[in-house]
Amino acid sequence: MNCPFCNFNDTKVVDSRDTNDGKITRRRRECLKCKARFSTYEELEILRLTVIKKDGSKVDYDKNKIEVGIRKALEKRPVSQDRLAKLMGDIEYEIRSTEKSEISTREIGKLILKKLKELDEVAYVRFASVYKSFGSIESFKKELDGFDK
Repeated sequence: MNCPFCNFNDTKVVDSRDTNDGKITRRRRECLKCKARFSTYEELEILRLTVIKKDGSKVDYDKNKIEVGIRKALEKRPVSQDRLAKLMGDIEYEIRSTEKSEISTREIGKLILKKLKELDEVAYVRFASVYKSFGSIESFKKELDGFDK
């Protein structure tokens, strides 16, 4: 592991902890040259996953795309970085635990909506408004009416 401060190629692990219910390991490291400390996060990558888009095309799974969408939905919401990291870990875990080599954007979207609904109502509505592409204000109102169910 290269030090992010001086780029020296040798560091030592000072502390190691499981986070996100054991799905991610946080390692506190120290550079052997400049003595700077930093954290790394290690998570298991199980298999190559392909995402089937609405138009039928296929792309490689990229969890960063999910995080960007969730961050936009959570913008200016009172959700800590720790809760965001846990949410992302939970979503990633559920996607990977299907043990399929392909997953549709529809399945991913439903999973994200379920998790956001549990976390923050406003973020849920923001994400749903983009994901479900409401054609009218009436369909949007219908979604809001069904929120408590």
